Amino acid sequence: MNLSATRPFPAGLSRNATIVGAVLLLHIVALWTLQAGLLRRATEIVVPVQILAQLITPPAPKIEPPKPVVLPAPPPPPVKRPVTKTVARPHVRAPQPVAITDPAPEPAAPVGVVTPQPPAPPIAAPIVQAPVAPPARVDLPSSNADYLQNPKPPYPPISKRLGEQGKVIVRVLIEVDGLPQKAELKQSSGFDRLDHVAMETVMKWRYVPGKRGGVAEAMWFNVPINFVLE
Repeated sequence: MNLSATRPFPAGLSRNATIVGAVLLLHIVALWTLQAGLLRRATEIVVPVQILAQLITPPAPKIEPPKPVVLPAPPPPPVKRPVTKTVARPHVRAPQPVAITDPAPEPAAPVGVVTPQPPAPPIAAPIVQAPVAPPARVDLPSSNADYLQNPKPPYPPISKRLGEQGKVIVRVLIEVDGLPQKAELKQSSGFDRLDHVAMETVMKWRYVPGKRGGVAEAMWFNVPINFVLE
């Protein structure tokens, strides 16, 4: 007996099976269609909401355009006023009245023309000078006082025989005590012997000392000595 051999279904059974399969197929298609429609509607409902949710965004803040900066108007330029220079007018002295002579003056009336007086010269300030002290009085030494008893210079005998004579001036320094300090020949007589005798004589004399303002002071004094033959 062959078990692998299949027996064909009867004709009525295959028809019923075909109808049942067609009904099931219709139901499946209907369910699929129904489900596809619901899904599509759900998709149409959900998707626009999402799209609207994405499209509706909060409005951006309104950005106002920057206001134009109004600069202050520049100050008007300074108005240059004309500078008026004042010129000092020279002072004009009013003319002095001039006397007009009368064509028929009275006999006793003075006739003449009065001329304007010249302006007075400016008064200079007095110059005050410091008083100048008078110079102190100077008293020169002297050798002629009687109380001095100065002897006359001796005349050299040889000079007498030879006829030598002349004037000798000796410059002597007199100290405050009246004594001679030193002597110098200022003027010669022309003869050495007479000059030598004169120098020795004045160094032996005594003198009245010189004074300045009443105070004794050492001074130079010229002593003249004459050698004259009698």
